[in-house]
Amino acid sequence: MIRSATTSFDGFFEDSKYVAFKNHLYNYRLRKRAVEKTLQGDVPELILEVGSGISPVMTRTRRIIYSDLSFTAMKALKQSLGRGCYVVADGMHLPFQSGVFSHTVSSEVLEHLKDDQRAINEMARVMRPEAHCIVTFPHKKFYFANDDRFVKHYRRYELNDMIDRLNRAGLHPVRIQKILGPLEKATMSSLVFCYAVMQKLNKNKKNNVITKKPLVVVKGFVFLFKWANLIYMTLAWLDAQIWPRSLATILMINSIKTQKTGIPSPE
Repeated sequence: MIRSATTSFDGFFEDSKYVAFKNHLYNYRLRKRAVEKTLQGDVPELILEVGSGISPVMTRTRRIIYSDLSFTAMKALKQSLGRGCYVVADGMHLPFQSGVFSHTVSSEVLEHLKDDQRAINEMARVMRPEAHCIVTFPHKKFYFANDDRFVKHYRRYELNDMIDRLNRAGLHPVRIQKILGPLEKATMSSLVFCYAVMQKLNKNKKNNVITKKPLVVVKGFVFLFKWANLIYMTLAWLDAQIWPRSLATILMINSIKTQKTGIPSPE
């Protein structure tokens, strides 16, 4: 996914429990549903998902290439998903010819990159004319908090900043959609805070021996986690609909690569 996070997340990518939890998270499922719904009715010839990690947002097609800087992530994704192609690649230096893809997708990736403009330029380069680029990203700089630092975000974006970056790459936004609202921010900040407290308490224990929980307990917890996130996903979706776009925490932009003028304003 990103150069700076490769070593820090590779250990998680090899943990099947982490993969199970990650792919049931309500915010991931909402992003995935939004991206796939955007492509409904379309017939992509070839899709590139940049920085898919172990949790791609496009899984309903075989005509796709998943790319990530982490070999471990690509290996784990291939074992779990199977279909599609898998390429270890840096999003800022894509190893593909120009004008190849009918669609590019990047979900929660650009904020991890030092040179996000270069990554956007690279996605535009490998797209053919009239191709679609779909990105989701953390919105609003004033939301930057402990959860952003925990997952190594360099930044959050103002909407106009992201539109400017896309325009500079020759990508013209045609649709902007809210994915998540303030509830998501409050939830993730609270979870990261609780995690940090638990880690500190564990370090203070005299007997720091980790006991392996029985498999049935782990499976039971994953089951409860899955259904709790399904319920919470509905609440998070409703929260995003209630608040104005200016307060959304995650946005999605669908852009077209074109040289035409008179592009309609984003919805």
